[in-house]
Amino acid sequence: MGRRFAIFAIAAWSGYYVMAVELLSGRILAPSFGNSIYVWGGIITVFMLALSLGYLLGGQLSLFTPTLRRLGLVLIAAALASLPIVLLGDRVLDWIFEHIQDPRYASLVASSLLFFVPTAISGMVSPYAVRLLATTVASTGRSAGVLYFVSTFGSAAGTILTSFYMVLWFEVNQIFVGMIVVSFLLGLAALPFRDAQ
Repeated sequence: MGRRFAIFAIAAWSGYYVMAVELLSGRILAPSFGNSIYVWGGIITVFMLALSLGYLLGGQLSLFTPTLRRLGLVLIAAALASLPIVLLGDRVLDWIFEHIQDPRYASLVASSLLFFVPTAISGMVSPYAVRLLATTVASTGRSAGVLYFVSTFGSAAGTILTSFYMVLWFEVNQIFVGMIVVSFLLGLAALPFRDAQ
């Protein structure tokens, strides 16, 4: 029971995390490149490509003795991959602003450098979690349905809480640090689980 709860908690948080990062990315890029449809087009493109790669990699990784411990390590890796956003984000944006004049391509490059890797790693969570939940072939579809429900519900929560409340209460970097800490702690909580079933 604790194992299933941990899997669902990680999936829900991963959904929350991806949507919160996507929303905050617009706030991060806006001072340098504006808030036009071109900027959002670049952001959404990068996030969709990163998630698609993450889904593919997560599915492949799940073929090799999947464990909740490894799922926790994926979450920790996503948290660590987000640190450059906080630590190097301003310098990266300044460099891109100076070297790429067209805001369309500048925002695309900036989104790729800052957000692609943590989003791709976060995308690995759902297919890997489905494999952990699917103990029989007959249960695979139901497990996937429940898992994607939980993950998408987390995404909705991340969208509404970040856009309606978090950005009003905290600075963007403070929100990122808080989310990185939560991801790290959830990942650590999964490490004691070693078995695949």
